[in-house]
Amino acid sequence: MQYRKFGKLDVQVSALGFGCMRLPTLDGKSGNIDLPEATRMIRYAIDQGVNYVDTAYGYHEKMSEVAVGKALQDGYREKVNLATKQPVWLVNESADFDKLLNEQLEKLQTDHVDFYLMHALNRGSWQNKVLDFDLLSRAEAAKADGRIRHIGFSFHDDLETFKKIVDGYDHWDFCQIQYNFMDIENQAGTEGLQYAAAKGLGVVIMEPLLGGKLARDIPALNPLWATAPVQRTPAEWALQWLWDQPEVSVILSGMSTMQQVEQNIASATASSVGSLTSPEQDLIATVREQLKKLSPIPCTSCEYCLPCPNGVEIPRNFAVYNEGAMYNDPDGSRHTYMNWISEAGRASQCIQCQECEPKCPQHIHISDWMPVIEEVLGLGRPYVMQP
Repeated sequence: MQYRKFGKLDVQVSALGFGCMRLPTLDGKSGNIDLPEATRMIRYAIDQGVNYVDTAYGYHEKMSEVAVGKALQDGYREKVNLATKQPVWLVNESADFDKLLNEQLEKLQTDHVDFYLMHALNRGSWQNKVLDFDLLSRAEAAKADGRIRHIGFSFHDDLETFKKIVDGYDHWDFCQIQYNFMDIENQAGTEGLQYAAAKGLGVVIMEPLLGGKLARDIPALNPLWATAPVQRTPAEWALQWLWDQPEVSVILSGMSTMQQVEQNIASATASSVGSLTSPEQDLIATVREQLKKLSPIPCTSCEYCLPCPNGVEIPRNFAVYNEGAMYNDPDGSRHTYMNWISEAGRASQCIQCQECEPKCPQHIHISDWMPVIEEVLGLGRPYVMQP
């Protein structure tokens, strides 16, 4: 296993961290974790040198912390840096911070968390939860009494908000961002990664494979990957691209099978900063552009079309539809559409008023696409590349 510096801290972390959001389950039910198999996988990873284990209050219907706590018995807790997250959306008063943290410690069967994060911060929760309820003072008190070793945050918003949060507290030890070779300008992006690292923060990477999308067999990309002198799986290319960057401290992989654990450990063992050649970097850039070309709708998310008078989240609907085509994952896009876009914001709410269309710099026939998106993502009809 390769180990990497964790920002300004005197800590060496394994290049690969075990993310416990996608543990094996029984009967396909998220909260019904296959405890023997999850324990076997986590302990195997630790035996192979993985020393960073990440979970959160809400993962697996609040059962992930319980499973991790059991897996880290028999001496394994002492071998790892354990990370979990404060569910700030559940905080309604300052005292909730300690109530939740103490519950998490009990579930994890430990007296301290090495890395504790304010979970999924965005512009709203930073102000309305963290600042308004003075949660950072609560975290500092927990650090002083030994329940927390290091304070950080995970993030989902734009670059401006990311920088505001990084600069809004002088004692951050680390942060966790969504980052992969397709997200270089999304959320914190490459600029955010480098900004945080320059401030001395350790940077933990989540969604390195974009929820598994970058590990999929996408036929349109196979001829490109085949041109490389060193052959790798799509997942290996994505992981090595991240490990190539010195600002990356640890990559979390949400592994569901022992095969994935073994493959990722092998890839991490072969990793190092600056290992990719210039032609290999160019190849990944070419793959990125080719994936973008697979999008049937040429939306750039400029949001000039908003606000929609009927409340439709136009760029979001386009993005979800495009992802199904880009990554050959229509079922994943259907799940996102039905579960992560509110009914009021779905394409089904479009009344074809066409008020948005003159505002679109890309000249997209938005009102033609909306019923198509509802047919495909809402009703499960076959994908189409044009309305």
